[in-house]
Amino acid sequence: MMEEAGMKQDSNPDMRLSVSPVCKKDGETYAFVTFMEGSRVAEGKIPDCKIISSEGFDEGEVGMLEMYMKQNLLQLKKMAAGIRLFDVITKK
Repeated sequence: MMEEAGMKQDSNPDMRLSVSPVCKKDGETYAFVTFMEGSRVAEGKIPDCKIISSEGFDEGEVGMLEMYMKQNLLQLKKMAAGIRLFDVITKK
C-alpha cells in the first residue's frame, strides 16, 4: 500500500492511500481516507473507520480496508492533522 504522506510501502505496492485535512462540522472532527488501486476507489471516514463509498472493491476487501484504518488510526489522524490546507493549495 502506498501512502501519499509518508510514502510507506506495504503488502500491495499498487494501492495508494491519501488522507484529507481534518474537517470540523457540527462539533464533529473527522477526516477522509481514500484508497485507490487502478480504477477501483474506496473512501473511508476516520475516526469511525468505516468505508462510506466504494467502487470496485468487494465486501471482503472493504472489511480489510476498514481493519487497516482501525489498526493505523493513530497514524492516519497524525497525517490528517499534519496537512495544512494552505500548503496544499499553494503546491498546485
